Amino acid sequence: MRIISGIKQMSEFSQKIKCKGKTLGLIPTMGALHKGHLSLIRRARKENNAVAVSIFVNPIQFGPKEDFKKYPRNLSQDAKLCKKEGVDIVFYPDANQMYPANFRTCVEVQDLSDCLCGKSRPGHFKGVATVVMKLFNIVNPDIAYFGQKDAQQAIIINRMVCDLNIPVKIKVMPTMRDKDGLALSSRNIYLNKEERKDALVLPRSLNLAKDLIKAGTKDPGKIIHSIRCLIQSKKSAKIDYMSIVDSNTLKPVKKITDNCLVALAVWIGKTRLIDNIIISKGRFLS
Repeated sequence: MRIISGIKQMSEFSQKIKCKGKTLGLIPTMGALHKGHLSLIRRARKENNAVAVSIFVNPIQFGPKEDFKKYPRNLSQDAKLCKKEGVDIVFYPDANQMYPANFRTCVEVQDLSDCLCGKSRPGHFKGVATVVMKLFNIVNPDIAYFGQKDAQQAIIINRMVCDLNIPVKIKVMPTMRDKDGLALSSRNIYLNKEERKDALVLPRSLNLAKDLIKAGTKDPGKIIHSIRCLIQSKKSAKIDYMSIVDSNTLKPVKKITDNCLVALAVWIGKTRLIDNIIISKGRFLS
């Protein structure tokens, strides 16, 4: 396995792989790798001749009061995990390379970026789209892998790839969870013991939404009311948003139909967690 920090070196290495007729899979990450990331790596390993993992804590997707400085970073541990999983390249650029002093260009996917997480984190998805576009141009993957936990991000990246004719296939894989159902996240380490217990209200709320929909409830308002009451029963929980939207347009729906996204963002103490389920072709994806 190679760890490459230079943009030019990464592009050259990718080009060598492509010249040999090999396929390249990319997993874009901010590091602090967990089992969710590893599941993406394993899928990429099965489907490609070579696998690259990018590790870059992207400063332009963090707001001024967010956790950029304290976001967990451990390249040594991440590299060990990547090597164990058979990763070929870890791309580890620094911010000065990615965003030099004269950097002036950003990518923004309109309409999809200013709702849900985008409403409470202005500019976040402009930062995400910009860095992912740069990674696609530098690494030149055939397939890029994302997790469903970040459903809005995956929808935005899919739209960007389609709109800009980027020659990469996007694959969105199921959310990985702990045994108790909590979605895996690098930010889970911020939770203390009691907050960790309270955080289980997120998957429980989504399970309640599933049960209500299975029982025939079609009114999004009734579902949101029920899960709001459940979340508010936890002292450390503060709701950022709860929404039921079309999973293509992210517009609120008036009636539960196929192709809906039930999305939550909840503060547990000082830690903001997200989770979701998607209704697709009569199935619940989570």
